[in-house]
Amino acid sequence: MVAGAVGVVGYTRYYEPTWLELTTRVMPIAGLPQSLVGKRLVQLSDIHVGPQVDDAYVGDTFARVRALDPHIVVYTGDLTSLHDGLYEHAALVYREMPRGSLGTFVSLGNHDYGRNWAHKEDAARMADVMRAQGATVLVNEMAEVDGLAIVGLGDLWGDDFAPERAFANLAPKAPAIALSHNPDTVDMHGWQPFTGWILAGHTHGGQCKPPFLPPPMLPVKNRRYTAGAFALSAGRQLYISRGVGTVLPVRFNVRPEVTVFQLAAA
Repeated sequence: MVAGAVGVVGYTRYYEPTWLELTTRVMPIAGLPQSLVGKRLVQLSDIHVGPQVDDAYVGDTFARVRALDPHIVVYTGDLTSLHDGLYEHAALVYREMPRGSLGTFVSLGNHDYGRNWAHKEDAARMADVMRAQGATVLVNEMAEVDGLAIVGLGDLWGDDFAPERAFANLAPKAPAIALSHNPDTVDMHGWQPFTGWILAGHTHGGQCKPPFLPPPMLPVKNRRYTAGAFALSAGRQLYISRGVGTVLPVRFNVRPEVTVFQLAAA
């Protein structure tokens, strides 16, 4: 019994947190430009660069993504965790970040807003780190790749979620993908005229999940939002990544993931 308990502890602490899964899915998008059909979009979320996530593991994750030759790469928040030397450390690690041949886009998560998620100046500083690596940081803003809109929302817990501003220039029914770190945002007002896919993170899938049962701890109000794909109203689709890193370095029955989407015409 003691040996079994030690084995479980060792597995949850030292093995599963770095047992990365490359999840593959088709992403059908209404009105997707023909030039983007079949292209690869890779989502990385909740990397949490910091003392609880080994830099070598992050570097290996980045190398595996680069080997996929992605066309578009998106990062959906919680790029780091709060620690001394955060910005210098982040600049060093993200120097090797995978980039998309057509574009690299970043939205921010609550941990990117500093202590108690209350410092927009910290979020701005983290955004500058990512821009220095060639990424396009979107905080309630929109960019475009070959006719596909990429909309990045500000973080909900960082008191920076402003969908009316983010979607102000989006044409109704335009092909689009939204990046919104916290999945609770999909239940809030302001998503018109958006009708596409929403990519989120934040939950880590619960990190520890008993077999056949929901995870006991989730940082969301809507406990339906654990991980994976969810059909929403108005034709919207939500995908919640289990994330790459952790805040507390344990996982059980919730492997970390990077999601590889193949774009398809709906």
